[in-house]
Amino acid sequence: MTERPLTVLLVDDHAMVRSGFAMVLSVEDDIEVVGEAADGVEAIERARATRPDVVLMDVQMPRMDGIEATRHLVADDLGHVVIVTTFDRDDYLFDALQAGASGFLLKNAGPEQLLDAVRAAGRGHALLAPEVTRRVIGRMAAGSTAPDGTAGAAADRPEPDGLALLTAREREVLVLLGRGLSNGEIAGTLVLGEATVKTHVSNVLAKLHLRDRVQAVIYAYEAGLILPTEE
Repeated sequence: MTERPLTVLLVDDHAMVRSGFAMVLSVEDDIEVVGEAADGVEAIERARATRPDVVLMDVQMPRMDGIEATRHLVADDLGHVVIVTTFDRDDYLFDALQAGASGFLLKNAGPEQLLDAVRAAGRGHALLAPEVTRRVIGRMAAGSTAPDGTAGAAADRPEPDGLALLTAREREVLVLLGRGLSNGEIAGTLVLGEATVKTHVSNVLAKLHLRDRVQAVIYAYEAGLILPTEE
């Protein structure tokens, strides 16, 4: 039995951008574009009607911006949101992740990156590029600076209770997730099969009640398992 295609809703206030994304996605057998929207309000309406697996969401739009629309979509479980924008700005990145977005992509990304992001989000494996992961950690580190200018380090906090639920191997996997490694890269680092790594990742997310890899990055930092100086 063939798996059904991943369904995608395209949200952007420029019709040409939506058409460009549709052209890239529609030629793939495992992806189906099920709708388009020109602003956040319309995005919510179309998402309720089509129940997409993935929503490719612009940020700056009339009536309701992409960040606010993402909050509504995530709260109502109306699809995994990947923010797609021309603006490589930290405030968009962090606002999007805090709103519950599963990924962040620039509009100048190549077709393969777009396809990878859709497939990753659609399968629940939210993806952050390593450079984006470092920016997440760096921003969090800046936010945890103590009044005297020293790092109010996550490493100085007591370990969260949830870590005790992890096996030693799962803890290793969490650290590597926190550094932004893909399943394949984790498999190479730990000399494991990729299927085994997928099982460990699923166990980590389930035991720690984390929605996706984005939350795993934040958890690993807040638990003191990785430091902002690490590459």
